[in-house]
Amino acid sequence: MTDSVRLAPNARDAVRALRPSQIREVANAGFGVDNVLPFWFGESDRTTPQFIRDAASDALAAGATFYTHNLGIAPLRSALAGYVSALHGATSVDHVAVTSAGVNALMLAAQLVVGAGERVVAVTPLWPNLVEIPKILGAQVETVALEYGANGWALDLDRLLAALTPQTKMLLLNSPNNPTGWVMSREQQQVVLDHCRRHGIWIVADEVYERLYYAGSDDAGCAPSFLDLASRDERVICVNSFSKAWLMTGWRLGWLVAPAALMDDLAKLVEYNTSCAPSFVQLAGVAAVEQGEAVTRALVADLHASRDHLVQALSGLPGVDVKAAPGAMYLFFSLPGASDSLTLCKSLVREVGLGLAPGSAFGPEGEGFVRWCYACDPARLDMGVERLRQFLGNR
Repeated sequence: MTDSVRLAPNARDAVRALRPSQIREVANAGFGVDNVLPFWFGESDRTTPQFIRDAASDALAAGATFYTHNLGIAPLRSALAGYVSALHGATSVDHVAVTSAGVNALMLAAQLVVGAGERVVAVTPLWPNLVEIPKILGAQVETVALEYGANGWALDLDRLLAALTPQTKMLLLNSPNNPTGWVMSREQQQVVLDHCRRHGIWIVADEVYERLYYAGSDDAGCAPSFLDLASRDERVICVNSFSKAWLMTGWRLGWLVAPAALMDDLAKLVEYNTSCAPSFVQLAGVAAVEQGEAVTRALVADLHASRDHLVQALSGLPGVDVKAAPGAMYLFFSLPGASDSLTLCKSLVREVGLGLAPGSAFGPEGEGFVRWCYACDPARLDMGVERLRQFLGNR
């Protein structure tokens, strides 16, 4: 082969164009730095509850190491159908599929409905995986940014509706939102649902933080969901995960609720992606769903208290603008130097051992802000605030 015809060993252009994770970039800057306080990743510092771990151990001991149905084992699909029904109204097993993590569910949802060259709209700032997944498939992604004001983050509904043209194939929404904690109201969901119905637009709703919601009544139990409004057989796919509500980030187990007409095709996609979620992990998921409500309720109460604690502490720092968000487990706030948030976060790691996520990791709409995950002991939050105080004082 001559040099003139030898091809460079490159990935597809669409893959090469994907943006790398700036959160990982900051975390990598922390390697070798002593005593870093890591608030950059979206997970609690608590381990998975013992009864869930025991269920997995028992399943392994019993030999649950074989392939399962592409869409999940029957006991887990049944348990999830009951769980979703209790929160959002009647949902049958025929509308539930188990996936190998919530992010896998998002990829599968996109693969089901979006092709190369088709138009996708996403509400941002947003966890970068959601924006980049359609791009892997060759889709064109347009963003509609939330706006930050006196009451925190808010959606300009008219701007979103104007972006949802008849040429749009899919709308991507994450509520409660990572990173901002914004929650879409039920009234806004109804308007968007009606609009998407008229134009045949698919709604893919990432609702993995639905249980981490602090603005409703004590018995509400979760944030507003499109499942409360839509029938199970229209163009709505809702994605969820075991990671947040049951402290199972490392287990990589999720699910989606989708029209029954999609399930045969979805099973094919699962086969060609992961074949199935591990059987012993699925059995741990059954334990989480059937026995974990008290765990979730206690977790939400603790997160609510941690959120308020951190907001109060940060509000006392000069130049910090922070608002208490109604959902998720993050504060997305501004402070001096955040106009270049990646550089700022690397400096925080090097100079005071404080690990935050740069706002630019969540798209250009997030620049000027940083994200702090408060899913940890309040004493660690206080240590972090003191390090930030020291950093700002040095500047």
